[in-house]
Amino acid sequence: MFLKSIEIHGFKSFANKITFQFHNGITGIVGPNGSGKSNVADAVRWVLGEQSVKQLRGANMQDVIFSGTEMRKPLSYAYVAITLDNSDHSLSIDFDEVTVARRLYRSGESEYLINGTPCRLRDINELFYDTGIGKEGYSIIGQGQIDQILSGRPEERRELFDEAAGIVKFKRRKATAQKKLENERNNLVRVNDILAELERQIGPLGRQSEKAKEYLRHKEALKTLDVNAFLLEHKRLKAGLEDLNAKLEVATYDLEDVTGKFNGVKDEYDRVQEAISALEESIEEARKSLSESGLVRSKLENQIELLKEQIRSAKESEGHFTERKTDLEADIAKRQKEKDDILNDKQDVDAQAAEIDKVAAERQDALNQVQTAITELNERIERCQKVIIDELNNRATIKSKLSRYDSMMEQIEIRKAELNSRLLRAKSDEEAREDTIHQLEEVFQRVSDELKEMNDRSKETETEITSLREQITAEDNELRATQQKYHQENSRLQALSDIAEQYEGYGQSVKKVMEQKDSHPGIVGVVADIIKVDKKYETAIETALGGNVQNIVTKDEKTAKELIAFLKEGRHGRATFLPLDSVKNPQKLKAMDVLDEKGVLGLAHELVECAPEYADVAESLLGRFVVVDNVDNATKIARKYHFTIRMVTLGGELLMPGGAISGGAFKNNSNFLGKRREIADLKKDVDKLAKEVSEKQKMKVEAEKIT
Repeated sequence: MFLKSIEIHGFKSFANKITFQFHNGITGIVGPNGSGKSNVADAVRWVLGEQSVKQLRGANMQDVIFSGTEMRKPLSYAYVAITLDNSDHSLSIDFDEVTVARRLYRSGESEYLINGTPCRLRDINELFYDTGIGKEGYSIIGQGQIDQILSGRPEERRELFDEAAGIVKFKRRKATAQKKLENERNNLVRVNDILAELERQIGPLGRQSEKAKEYLRHKEALKTLDVNAFLLEHKRLKAGLEDLNAKLEVATYDLEDVTGKFNGVKDEYDRVQEAISALEESIEEARKSLSESGLVRSKLENQIELLKEQIRSAKESEGHFTERKTDLEADIAKRQKEKDDILNDKQDVDAQAAEIDKVAAERQDALNQVQTAITELNERIERCQKVIIDELNNRATIKSKLSRYDSMMEQIEIRKAELNSRLLRAKSDEEAREDTIHQLEEVFQRVSDELKEMNDRSKETETEITSLREQITAEDNELRATQQKYHQENSRLQALSDIAEQYEGYGQSVKKVMEQKDSHPGIVGVVADIIKVDKKYETAIETALGGNVQNIVTKDEKTAKELIAFLKEGRHGRATFLPLDSVKNPQKLKAMDVLDEKGVLGLAHELVECAPEYADVAESLLGRFVVVDNVDNATKIARKYHFTIRMVTLGGELLMPGGAISGGAFKNNSNFLGKRREIADLKKDVDKLAKEVSEKQKMKVEAEKIT
């Protein structure tokens, strides 16, 4: 997965639509201060859901929309879209290319889009969980954030480590679930209050119910009486209605007569109203014309006053301009004279310059020839110097090899001279002379053989030195690799140790209690701190312990009571404590014959390691759990013992008394026991690597001394 492009339109300084294309390699955006480089990072942060205006360097969210310039009008919306290559399906969406967009209008309306489909901000956040991409992820690091990360406390760097470790999604889900649980608890409290109130009202409501029933009986009797009264009233009203109908006929005749007269008056009124409307329109047009004439008059009067002011100003400036004109004319005449003198001098100078240019051209040609010759000579000198240096190096090598034999050769020459003198003196003794010459030849041959042998040894020594140097290079590379591995493992050990020291993954109440460990020496630790388990049994033991892995072990009941009071006072939640002086004589498994069944690996507490003083705690938590190799053998054992045995398999299946079976894909993000084992293994590996680095450095130093 990688970023392919960014499309920006109307965001901050990007008035025109612009698209940044990203290819293989590094893409950098450079420019002077104030050119808008940081706006690109702000655009990416904004489209990923940034809601803080301060992070976007603005006063309100509408500030991110292009606000216009002297030459351009402001835009009505801002739009940013980023396109990611998802061919490896790192994002949990069935598209090979994902485009995330955000649009904001000046009216305050905002919308998010994924591949053109409207969505929620929550959908975008969940899409990028544990990918390092996000407004708070480590893929966007702004100015000053590097120093903040390096100098901050471990708690402040935890979010980046969580993002890199891939647990942010689960922590967010956990926080959401905890919030829902807290809301449900509050709802339960309110429901209980309502139930208590309703129970308190049951007695009064019963008495009110009896009164209501009596009221209903009386109401039915009243209804019967009302019906009878209604029938009597209906009879009386029917007689009155017949009388009114007779009167209505008379009134209808009178109404028709009055209506005819009214229609005639209404027509006359309409004619008068039309005449009045025409007069009002004429009056309105006259008023409008008078108003426009007044406005034109005011505008002309203002222009007249402005022109009068300009005439007065021009008259006042006329004298100053006349004086300035006289001075400028005198200055122009003076400058014209100087110009004529300079032109005359220029002609003489041009003639001299032409002669100088001609001489300079001739000398330039000569200089070019000399420089060419100098360049060739320099090249020859460099080649000769290189040959001389090579010869001097060879000569120095030969001299170093033959220096030890110089004195021997001198002695031979001296001896040879003495023999020659003796030969001259003893020419008569031919046989003695031949013997002496033969001896001298043998000595010379022996010396030549020794010289050859020395040369061969010198070549062998050089070969051995070359081999040692190659060996040093290989060991140096191996040392670097070992050092790199050591630093990686050590960094990982430090990160895991920090997480373990902060009890990351434990409940909030457990964290609060463990923060008091220094002030309460009676706190031993959580269950995961006191037991060790082989990697083979980690899943089984973690499943058997369940939530008990977060139980807190204390030295005595007093410490447990003090910590419970601490949790109550601070409203930090609940925790389970295991005082060592109370956890005694744990219950034993009754059906011990089950240990002889096929697939049984033993009791859970026998498969873990802990100090003798914590043996009762381990047995109380795990003593009644039987560890079995697989679920098939476990179900057979459960049926045989009538589902009365607690069993856990190596794969994490849990069989409880009564026949309940828990299982499925085991995904334990906390893995408290595994973290402790991993930290111990990493400590051993880091110590071993440190020892290897020290030994290799010593070997390297010794080899360098030899060479």
